[in-house]
Amino acid sequence: MPKNSKVVKRELDDDVTESVKDLLSNEDSGDDSFKKSSLMVDDVQEDKDRDIEECSDTEEERPAWNSKLQYILAQVGFSVGLGNVWRFPYLCQKNGGGAYLVPYLILLVVIGIPLFFLELAVGQRIRRGSIGVWNYISPRLGGIGFASCVVCFFVALYYNVIIGWSLFYFSQSFQQPLPWDQCPLVKNKTTAFVEPECEKSSATTFYWYREALDISSSITESGGLNWRMVACLLSAWVMVCLAMIKGIQSSGKVMYFSSLFPYVVLICFLVRALLLKGSVDGISHMFTPKLEIMLEPKVWREAATQVFFALGLGFGGVIAFSSYNKRDNNCHFDAVLVSFINFFTSVLATLVVFAVLGFKANIMNEKCVALNTDKIIGFLNSGVLSHDLIPHHMNFSSINTEDYHQMTDIFKGVKETEFSSLGLDPCDIKDELNKAVQGTGLAFIAFTEAMTHFPASPFWSVMFFLMLVNLGLGSMFGTIEGIITPLVDTFKVRKEFLTVGCCLLAFSIGLIFVQRSGNYFVAMFDDYSATLPLLIVVVLENIAVAWVYGTDKFFEDLKDMLGFSPYRFYYYMWKYVSPLVLLALLAASIIQMGMNPPTYSAWIGELAVEKTLSYPPWGLAMCVTLVAFAILPVPVVFILRYFNLIEEDSNSLSAMSYKKGRIIQENSSPEDDDTSLIEGRTPNEVPSPMPGKSIYRKPSSSPTTDIDTAPNGRYGIGYLMADMPDMPESDL
Repeated sequence: MPKNSKVVKRELDDDVTESVKDLLSNEDSGDDSFKKSSLMVDDVQEDKDRDIEECSDTEEERPAWNSKLQYILAQVGFSVGLGNVWRFPYLCQKNGGGAYLVPYLILLVVIGIPLFFLELAVGQRIRRGSIGVWNYISPRLGGIGFASCVVCFFVALYYNVIIGWSLFYFSQSFQQPLPWDQCPLVKNKTTAFVEPECEKSSATTFYWYREALDISSSITESGGLNWRMVACLLSAWVMVCLAMIKGIQSSGKVMYFSSLFPYVVLICFLVRALLLKGSVDGISHMFTPKLEIMLEPKVWREAATQVFFALGLGFGGVIAFSSYNKRDNNCHFDAVLVSFINFFTSVLATLVVFAVLGFKANIMNEKCVALNTDKIIGFLNSGVLSHDLIPHHMNFSSINTEDYHQMTDIFKGVKETEFSSLGLDPCDIKDELNKAVQGTGLAFIAFTEAMTHFPASPFWSVMFFLMLVNLGLGSMFGTIEGIITPLVDTFKVRKEFLTVGCCLLAFSIGLIFVQRSGNYFVAMFDDYSATLPLLIVVVLENIAVAWVYGTDKFFEDLKDMLGFSPYRFYYYMWKYVSPLVLLALLAASIIQMGMNPPTYSAWIGELAVEKTLSYPPWGLAMCVTLVAFAILPVPVVFILRYFNLIEEDSNSLSAMSYKKGRIIQENSSPEDDDTSLIEGRTPNEVPSPMPGKSIYRKPSSSPTTDIDTAPNGRYGIGYLMADMPDMPESDL
């Protein structure tokens, strides 16, 4: 303190004295106020760690979850999505039935839970979105956060289109009979006949491709906008915008319905389906293990991919949600709980899907038997078949499946060489169940067809598509949070304005998905905008924490945060096993992409069949651009930081101060910092700050951010006097 400090104190006016007394009394009552106003020296790693702790101590200054249940529902809603309903059952059926659950569970434990725990932990520890988290872990790898935001945006573009489709079907379900129950009739002046395209396919297939999408025959034929789908897409974005406009304060309340309602519907569907004829056949077919298939490498690759995407790894939504947690929250318990809820939801959805498909297969089998019976009666009347071949107890007016198969077995034995010429379909329920469907084919064609045979079919249709809307919204909330939270944390923009702007931009770009050729663009984005970029993002996340930041240091952080040290199992998973498995999965995905040139399935209306077509040159360029643009931020940020084209500490938490959840940049030069902070001492080890240097700051020679630093103002920290003229202390 200068020699004339006593004179300065005596000459301080009453207002300044009172301000000093207020500040000193605040500090005496606790360290928190002092901690919030401290500037960290970013060259000292200990100060960097302390900054995280100080940030976490001010939990009330960052939006927080109202309850632990709300947070768990948000994570469950994000991770449990449409893929659990229409992707997992398909993979189960395709890859060995019940045997598929074995590799899935093994990979869930090996890569799923450890990586999910990792993302929860870094978000909760650093309390920032994906951009801030990876800038803190390693500034040169800061592009990981930006890549996550780009991928989230790409996924949000087409994912909300699927919600729009579900809204359209939901709006059309309030009528009896359902509009996709039967093929429409085409009337001319004299006669009426069934629509040829529908007659060649089925009523639900025709309704999906012609009535709902009004699809063109290739991606090169845009066909103009489908205005009904434009309205549905707009409705979907309005719903997302209204739910997200206040962040977790608004979306958290919606989660109670959007996350829980799908479980109510799934359980109701399961109970109803089990009471229908043939449902047990579907379930038994589903879970009959095919052990020989389980040993194929393709099964393990697809199981790893499903685990990876089912938990929402790499999107940034997991990190964003966990950043609003208390610092001492047990995120390990959350990781295990959400992962197994996700798994059991997939199993529940699989039970429902195959119970319903078993009922549908039984209906289709009965129709097949009825058609073949009519053919056999014709053969009997024409003398092609002898009446002596028909068992005496058989009644053609009420023939069942068992009698039909007994009769055809007799035909095969007597007329083995001539049986194939009769043109009788096999009518085997297993063949019907083996018709693998996934994605939109399952939801909008196979499942809708099954529901037309339900008693009170409009009610079940309303419930089903409302469930799809809620499943989609839960995932959309996490996806949008993965965009909004990092950008708000980094650029300090108003969350309301950013949310509205993001939704408007996404809706405008999303118009390409509601053209008549829009379904082909949805398939393109689904195949190429997320799969490879997300794998690269998660590989880099794992490497950044385990090898750049250090697994040992991360374990110390976890012990400090949780109050206990996690199992050593996670140490080896993060450091060795998970990176190797992810790199193998990445290599397999690249090889598969190279071996199979990009194609898409087009609906040929004249033939009423799907046909695989190659993308045109501009389509191939678009596929490559989607992948390249999504991962571009990673090398760009690395190069900029490596060659010091931007300051590595420009976004680091050590150069930031926190007030009401906002971050303001301050000059962290030693001249402006308290001596105690330069020497690395904690606030408890030094006396209270004295007026003169720490409270009334003089302008420094270095440039400062042009912000309002009025005392207790919107961006203020403590008692800072803005724009003070440079005067000696004695002039006070």
